[in-house]
Amino acid sequence: MNKTPQEIVQELDKYIIGQDAAKKSVAIALRNRWRRQQVPPDLREEIMPNNIILIGPTGVGKTEIARRLAKLDNSPFIKVEASKFTEVGYVGRDVESIIRDLVDQAVSMVRAEFVERIQDKVHERAKEQLLDILLPRPPHRRTKNEEERNRQKQNEERYKRNREKLTRQLDAGKLDDRMIELDVPMEQSAMMQVFSPVGIEELGMNFQDLFGAIASPKKKRRRMTISEAQVVLQQEETHKLVDMDEVVSDAIHRVEQTGIVFIDEIDKIAGEDSGSGPDVSREGVQRDLLPVIEGTHVITKYGMVRSDHILFIASGAFHVSKPSDLIPELQGRFPIRVELKSLTTADFERILTEPQNALIKQYTALIETEGVKISFTQGAIKEIARIAFEVNQQSENIGARRLHTIMSNLLEDYLFELPKAENRAIKINQKMVEAKLKEIIQDEDLSQYIL
Repeated sequence: MNKTPQEIVQELDKYIIGQDAAKKSVAIALRNRWRRQQVPPDLREEIMPNNIILIGPTGVGKTEIARRLAKLDNSPFIKVEASKFTEVGYVGRDVESIIRDLVDQAVSMVRAEFVERIQDKVHERAKEQLLDILLPRPPHRRTKNEEERNRQKQNEERYKRNREKLTRQLDAGKLDDRMIELDVPMEQSAMMQVFSPVGIEELGMNFQDLFGAIASPKKKRRRMTISEAQVVLQQEETHKLVDMDEVVSDAIHRVEQTGIVFIDEIDKIAGEDSGSGPDVSREGVQRDLLPVIEGTHVITKYGMVRSDHILFIASGAFHVSKPSDLIPELQGRFPIRVELKSLTTADFERILTEPQNALIKQYTALIETEGVKISFTQGAIKEIARIAFEVNQQSENIGARRLHTIMSNLLEDYLFELPKAENRAIKINQKMVEAKLKEIIQDEDLSQYIL
């Protein structure tokens, strides 16, 4: 990915309103990865990523910036919450599971790309197998008898004609409901469920591969439609054609060179330990995070993975604590700090309409599936934005997420009545918004639960 920082910001602008300082910082961080790949190899290993802390209240775009950044670069991405981890020795997840989860996600992503590339070949091979089942090839025997040879030749020609006819019918979907019998792998025994999911993960082992090496999977004959059989055969062919060694190698390379980890709620592990209760290991979690962020080797079920060049983006509201409450060593691993601004009424107006995934566009598309066209006047949009800002001021400030609850309440009756509603065109104006949400806004106690 060799987009310039300006181009990266332009892409982020399609989904995130405002927060220019944060966009600028992550764009530079992403571009620096490409720059690092261009420098001589001996110096390349010495250039570390500039990890970032995004500071701001919930719902202002912190997570969305990191997620869109990863999609833009096609990078392995994982979001974790710092409060879910505990210091080594306590019951809970250890921080190295972040890298293991990131590798799992990368393997799935790379495998999906491999599958997409070989889709045509998989489809063709599965179809040939299906045709062999539907129309087995006639036996061919060597013989000196002229009459026998002529008969075999006629059978072969008849077979080819019938196979071509079946191929056309299969491609046209005319055989989809026909029943056939197919040998499929038996489902794995549930015996492995005695292990807890965390236990298997922490061991870093793939028990399926382990037992698969001991005994080949048994098969059983099942009766199914041809359309179902096509899916089963395509899955089998995909498994044969995908080189998992190549997938794993590519996935590990991507994790090590372009992986992005988003650590949310890092402010929850900042500050002094209380000495008792659930906060007793907060500083311990920071110390456990430190080597992973600085760069270490993590054992995964796919092999050893280095975390030196993974980009870490942390975020937190920092209402109670502040970034300086983190241990000094961890502060040093996040040299870039960006404060995101709270959203204004004007920001809410833009969020409703400008992004490619804007809420009004989403609801318009949803309601159009019922054959109904909905539109919003500029006054309605302004009123929705004003109400979102006002409710955030009166109760808990949840940023742009407030728009989801307001839009849901505003359109609840329409969504419930469709598709039986007689009106095929709905126009939402300012008065309708005021009438629908007025009582909820006035009742502050009620608004805390509804909006």
